[in-house]
Amino acid sequence: MNRFLPDRFTVLLVCTVMLASLLPIHGTAAEWFGVATDIAIGLLFFLHGARLSRDVVVAGILHWRLHLTILLTTFAVFPLLGLAIGLVPEDILPSPLYMGVLFLCVLPSTVQSSIAFTSMAGGNVPAAICAASGSNIFGMFLTPLLAGLLLSTTGGGGFSWNALESILLQLLAPFVVGQILQPWIGGWIRARKKLLAPVDRGSILMVVYLAFSEAVMEGLWRTFSAADIAIVIVIDMSLLAFVLCLTMFGSRALGFSKEDEITITFCGSKKSLASGVPMANAIFANQSSAIGAIVLPLMLFHQIQLMACAVIAQKYANRLKAKEAAAAPAAA
Repeated sequence: MNRFLPDRFTVLLVCTVMLASLLPIHGTAAEWFGVATDIAIGLLFFLHGARLSRDVVVAGILHWRLHLTILLTTFAVFPLLGLAIGLVPEDILPSPLYMGVLFLCVLPSTVQSSIAFTSMAGGNVPAAICAASGSNIFGMFLTPLLAGLLLSTTGGGGFSWNALESILLQLLAPFVVGQILQPWIGGWIRARKKLLAPVDRGSILMVVYLAFSEAVMEGLWRTFSAADIAIVIVIDMSLLAFVLCLTMFGSRALGFSKEDEITITFCGSKKSLASGVPMANAIFANQSSAIGAIVLPLMLFHQIQLMACAVIAQKYANRLKAKEAAAAPAAA
């Protein structure tokens, strides 16, 4: 039963939203808190760059068919599904929440959880490390471009060079600096994963608190009902179920090995909260009052994907154990 319970980070996210709803930060305090949040996000992506070994990058890049499949799923299939969801009438799915669903669809894959689930299920871990990391690097360019293109077709605004510049300076530049320094500090950082982990989650919580504080001040919870939230949950679940089936059975049809199938399933079906929240902050900077509603579908999708993938990874792991147990007597 524990695998169906929310993880500690999800509980912290819920508590952060509750805190922002009861005690939203505003005025000068919000401005200074925003500066601190930007610094924390920059540090987060610096650490991502410093952790990733160059050997892993080179080895993973060679498996181009797997990476191409994951990238097409992440940045082509998902956005097309997002456009299809636009057929849902606005009186069922309000426009700000649909913008959030569409934004969710153009985000890169997760890094830590994709790799963790791939490892747990017995998949191709080196390829997962490279695929998930590569997805986030490409996402720094593709997400703002796709968001601008798709949102312009739905009346949500077009591409913004300022948004792209903000993402490059705040996310990509620290990542590149981390990669440059990786030969000297990478080992030290990887050895102190638990010590540095609070930066990952703390920066996200800071952005969520700031975004929801602004949204609450603008009347977020007066605008959307419990029924609206339920509709978003149903859409998120349907979206994830479709992509999980597509990646799982599609990789089999394309002739990938079981290890690669596992990697494609977990890396291709997931969306990054760690990258998504800072990107939303940059892309929708001129619509700050709407950021809370825009990241809400992503926050819900985050928990849904963790619970679903935990079950699937366990089934893959059990199947692998049964196969190994069956092969043991024959080997003896």
